[in-house]
Amino acid sequence: MGSRPPSLLLPLLLTTSLWHCARGQSSYIIDTVGLTIQPSSQVQSGTAVRMHCQVSVSHSNIPQLTHTFQLTRDDVPIYSSTTTEDSVMYELNPARAADSGNYECRVTVMEKSKATISQRLEVTGLQTPHLDLNNVSPYENEEFVATCTAPEEKGPLVFRFYQRFTSGEPQRIKQLATNGNSSETTLKLRHIGDCFLSCDYEINLVSGTRRSNSSTEVQLIVKVLSISPVMSVIPTKNFFEGDTVKVICKVVSTLQNIEVFLTKDSKILKQVAAMALTHEFTAQGGDSGEFVCKAEWSNVQKETYQTIKVTEVFSKPQLTVVPADIFEGDSFQLTCLVSIYVPERISNESMRFYFYKDGVTLAGESTSNQITLTHSHKNGNYTCKAQTDAFTNIVLKESQILVIKTKVPVSQPVLSVVGGTLVLEKRFQLLCHSDSGSLPIIYTLHGPNRLSEIRKVTKPGEQAVFNCPAIFKSSELNSFLCHAKNSPRKPPTVGTGQQLLRSTNIIEPVSKPMLTFPAGMGDISEGTSLTLLCSILRGSPPINFTWYHNGTKGALAFKTSDRMEESYSIHNVKGEHGGGYYCVSTNPANETKQSHIVKIGVKLAGWKKGLIIVFCILIILALILVIAFKTRLLRFKRESTLTGKLSVKSASTKAERLSLTQAEVNDAANVTPGMMGKSIWSEHVSGSESDDQISAVAPEKPEPQYTEVQIRQADPDRAPVKQGSDTVYSEVRNSQQGVPDPADGVSVEYAQLNHDNDPPSEHSNHGDHSVNDNRIDEIDNSVSVDTVDCGE
Repeated sequence: MGSRPPSLLLPLLLTTSLWHCARGQSSYIIDTVGLTIQPSSQVQSGTAVRMHCQVSVSHSNIPQLTHTFQLTRDDVPIYSSTTTEDSVMYELNPARAADSGNYECRVTVMEKSKATISQRLEVTGLQTPHLDLNNVSPYENEEFVATCTAPEEKGPLVFRFYQRFTSGEPQRIKQLATNGNSSETTLKLRHIGDCFLSCDYEINLVSGTRRSNSSTEVQLIVKVLSISPVMSVIPTKNFFEGDTVKVICKVVSTLQNIEVFLTKDSKILKQVAAMALTHEFTAQGGDSGEFVCKAEWSNVQKETYQTIKVTEVFSKPQLTVVPADIFEGDSFQLTCLVSIYVPERISNESMRFYFYKDGVTLAGESTSNQITLTHSHKNGNYTCKAQTDAFTNIVLKESQILVIKTKVPVSQPVLSVVGGTLVLEKRFQLLCHSDSGSLPIIYTLHGPNRLSEIRKVTKPGEQAVFNCPAIFKSSELNSFLCHAKNSPRKPPTVGTGQQLLRSTNIIEPVSKPMLTFPAGMGDISEGTSLTLLCSILRGSPPINFTWYHNGTKGALAFKTSDRMEESYSIHNVKGEHGGGYYCVSTNPANETKQSHIVKIGVKLAGWKKGLIIVFCILIILALILVIAFKTRLLRFKRESTLTGKLSVKSASTKAERLSLTQAEVNDAANVTPGMMGKSIWSEHVSGSESDDQISAVAPEKPEPQYTEVQIRQADPDRAPVKQGSDTVYSEVRNSQQGVPDPADGVSVEYAQLNHDNDPPSEHSNHGDHSVNDNRIDEIDNSVSVDTVDCGE
């Protein structure tokens, strides 16, 4: 440090101080948090309890450090405080049973918090409640107010009220739950005499339910309430209709403010605020029943009952109508029927009848119980009244209301196909509907093949739908009939099926398609065009045509048309286009039909055929040449075998000479080329044998006079053959095999072989040459053979 310059020391010290200051502002830790309960954790109810929460925090240079204290009982916050002090005090004065529970203190300092260990406070004992009554001598069933309080306890509390007779245990008569420490309720007692009332309460804590001691009992005296009414009927209890009846109801009591009621079937007939009432009326048949007289004082009631029976002299009228079903335009008759029960008191002549429509009289008073109305009197509520005047008091009875609603005749039904579309050859549904007509309506459908079905429509919105069998011609729709009927007295209305043809979309399924191609076409040649025609005999448009090929995946083509046929063309036909073809047709009837499979062959193109023919000819020519070559080779071998029979001898000179005897020449002269082709040569001479073998087999003959022929070199460019039938003189050419190739149409050849190619001998001279020439001429004259034509 001492070596550093003074100018650098001051900034370093400032930086270090700032770092420590900044670090000290956020450096703190909560060491401990403690909770103490005084005087102890278990106290008697009413004792003052203090709770002290203290915290210890270690920090560096944090001025005015604040602490947030939160006190909870059974995890429910009950107290909170934020202060710079390190402790707080919470007091329960006095502590009650509701304060019992597990207490915990949590302290939060800035961003850190810490809680104490939970401590249990148990407050034992409950305050004894107090019962107060506003009336200790009530009348029977009189209401009074009872109040049970525990002013020092903390709610919520559940209060219970008990009644005890002189000899017996308390019986609970009411229970109430409140949020406070008191409960007020209304009670009424029926038992007359002395009794005792008391109350207690319960408190529900987390640790369980606690029950207080019972309050001090309060004695009550329940008095008798003398307000029972007395009812009487004058003159007697049983009456006939028309008699006058008087009912008297009275109360004998010293109390004031008593009300008297006369009721029947929960209906108040009369009411007075006095000690008695009188009700007078003319007896009717409906007056029979139980009459009730009630006396009420201060919400307390007493009552008495008496039954009265009124005998009917005639029944209640019954209104009927004929006919039961009234249609628009019909007349109808109303009848008011009554039955006389007491003929000795009344007669039919004393009866009067009245008819009403909607409360308005129709014809006034009448002795007849019937009335006929025309169609002008239509819908309405009709009633009738029957009256007798045989007594001083008139007896009048009214019938029940008869609702008459004229019916509407059913209109002509209309037939329609459900959905509006009909597919021939498939089952379908017909709807028979009338625009107007009162329900119920009975619909009957008649159709081809003795079809007859019935539907009954009884509810609005219900329809008469018939399931029909399939038809195969649209004209069959004309044979459907629908009858609608809603009156047994009227004939049914009829709807025909003629309108079905106009209102229905009729779809005819497609027939089985037929796949064809141009007549006489047969198999087609490559490179040409193929047209496949798919046609049907019947079906509703639009029609979908699809073409398929057995050798191709998927469809070849698809067309939709309004015509009965469509075509598909294949241009530049190739070999792979051969095989089976078929087409499929369908239409909105959703029935798919497939044609038969048509087999089509593809022929080669003309130029390919010519090329194949030329190629075949070339192959045949090659075979012919091979056969000809082999044949000539065989002939040559046979001729070589014949030539080998001639004795060939060498001259004594260097030059090789061929010596021929006269006999050998003659033998050779007798051989013709035709004889060489015969099988006799193949039997005696094998083509595979060598020339040396042939020479060895030939027998030697004595040498006759012979001539010598000097061999000269053969000219390769000279033609060795002369065709035709003339005599041919040929030279025997020098050959390595010793067998020259024979030519067509050539006579047997003779030659002198020169194996050594030596030059001619010195003994040879021109004289010898002339002699040899003469000898050759002689041989030619004797050995000439006609040429045989190979074609023959």
